[in-house]
Amino acid sequence: MSDPKKKSLDTLAVHGGEPRRHPYAALAAPIVQTATFTFSSTAELLSFLQGELPDAEEYGRYGNPSVRLVEEKIASLEAVDDGLAFGSGMAAVTTSILALVKSGSHVILFRDCYRRTRQFVRDVLGRFGVTHSIVESVSEMESALRAETRLVICEAPTNPFQRVVDLARVAEICRAKRVKTLVDSTFATPINLRPADLGIDLVVHSATKYLAGHNDVLGGVVCGSRGLVSLIRDLRHCIGGIMDPHAAYLVHRGIKTLAIRVARQNESALALARFLEADDRIKVVHYPGLPSHSSYEVASRLMSGFGGVVTFEVNASQEETSRFVDACKIPRIGPSLGGVESLIEQPALMSYYGMPREEREALGMVGGLVRYAVGIEDAQELIADTEAALARLR
Repeated sequence: MSDPKKKSLDTLAVHGGEPRRHPYAALAAPIVQTATFTFSSTAELLSFLQGELPDAEEYGRYGNPSVRLVEEKIASLEAVDDGLAFGSGMAAVTTSILALVKSGSHVILFRDCYRRTRQFVRDVLGRFGVTHSIVESVSEMESALRAETRLVICEAPTNPFQRVVDLARVAEICRAKRVKTLVDSTFATPINLRPADLGIDLVVHSATKYLAGHNDVLGGVVCGSRGLVSLIRDLRHCIGGIMDPHAAYLVHRGIKTLAIRVARQNESALALARFLEADDRIKVVHYPGLPSHSSYEVASRLMSGFGGVVTFEVNASQEETSRFVDACKIPRIGPSLGGVESLIEQPALMSYYGMPREEREALGMVGGLVRYAVGIEDAQELIADTEAALARLR
């Protein structure tokens, strides 16, 4: 018999972090659409300033009840002390990094980190005396650690090649050196992976993707221990990247169906990956749920599901691959992922078009590479649609 005190992720997605009763006995959390909060008297203001009214708010940049619900829900899903919501995933990433480093610090990134995260560390932090190293593996990370290293950043799984590093080993090595760890777990979601359970200090999500789940809102969250989140909150007060109340409402509503959406996307993506791997028009499939993937062993050990993104290389030129993409009728061509609608793109065009060809190909972004973000449509219809589009190749 299951422990009645230990809630499943399905139940946490619906009820986690929520009060027993919302204002006005509303079942759906209300949108607190205000920039300014008021006090009934100077005595009440003083009580607030002295920390005696923990649930009160003062000004929208510092906090909002609608935003706080999102923060508490994601913290409950990730089984950590606290969370913070931001206006975008990059706002969550950049504010978290800035809170942990200073001039003279050293940061380590795994090569597959999101290109904008890499750009921020390399180009922005570099102007302020923060150095960095880019590594391929856990062993390279360990060798790259220095006395001035303050932070290690990675994704799990990575975008777009779906690699999964041994996060438990990363956390163990870094903790021994008193180095903080930050994992972007957007692709996994807390349904498939909880990095904090493995010892990771901070977990970041682009809430735009699976958490909100409907391709209609921008948002980001970071969660972790109370002390670290407090540091980041103080900086958010200055930088001002807080999520707005209406966006918070949409993210909060989306999270309630997260578990069932992700379960469907896990199942459909695995079916699509298996179909593609068996087709001789496909050169290689990057999906951690396939035994052929380099991260299959680690992903099988750490993850309860393999996610809704399938990346594959068509055995064709960039132009021919574009004809295949155009021939797909169900997925729309677009740069995001994690929503109920399937999306498809060629990373060489969508994300790396401005980069010289030699540089993007060195990163693996070749013309035949396709990223398919599976939605919640019928899996067999997605496969049939893909098969019909492949038939358009010469």
